Amino acid sequence: MATSDPVYLRVVEDIRRQINDGTLPPGAPIPSRAQLTRKYQVGETAARHALRVLVTEGLIVGRVGSGHYVRERPILMPLHRWRFPDHPTPFAADLQTQGRRVTWEWQIDSTEATPEIARRLRLPLSAKLTRTRYLYRGEGRPLQLATSYEPVEFAAHLDEERRGVVARMSAHGVRITEIRETVHTRVPRPAEADALQLPAGTHILHVERTHWAGERPMETSDIVLPGDRFRVTYSMPVG
Repeated sequence: MATSDPVYLRVVEDIRRQINDGTLPPGAPIPSRAQLTRKYQVGETAARHALRVLVTEGLIVGRVGSGHYVRERPILMPLHRWRFPDHPTPFAADLQTQGRRVTWEWQIDSTEATPEIARRLRLPLSAKLTRTRYLYRGEGRPLQLATSYEPVEFAAHLDEERRGVVARMSAHGVRITEIRETVHTRVPRPAEADALQLPAGTHILHVERTHWAGERPMETSDIVLPGDRFRVTYSMPVG
């Protein structure tokens, strides 16, 4: 938020305080730039920059031709990562148990391993892979993107073959012994923000998941979820 004109901070801090303490509830209109300049005795540039910062922080949203409004605060849905490890669509199965209607679509194509995917699958650079891209929706709203990579000899090629990774590998005589996940947050890429219909300022949860057969990685996926809609939950059995 570096700027040579810090007076905009007074505007940001006051509106942020009103949003956080409920003075400006979700859906409430935010004063226009002209109103901000009069109320806070700042210039047009400072008012415009203050609104931009509040949008970036995810506190307000802009509507074309209507102005800015306090962003609705979504209720975080629990996402149980240990459930349904061999379901063809673990994400959908989990949400369906919570009474949510989930649909999904997918596209399958061939690709070559990038340096990152080659490292994760311990394959030569540009090795031939099957890539499957998924888009999940809940009540028609996009909820998750997932991209899976696996050696071509193990991938499903027909709709009726779309079993979970564990079952599919087992049919090839390969026993999956472990599923490893790492999770981090990041700023979405433009295509991801568009596909998930993310408001400005929303970060994503990026889950990197890999199925292992002993010391051999058999499949790896990049799973992308809106950071303002989910609370990731893990179970860690002891003993």
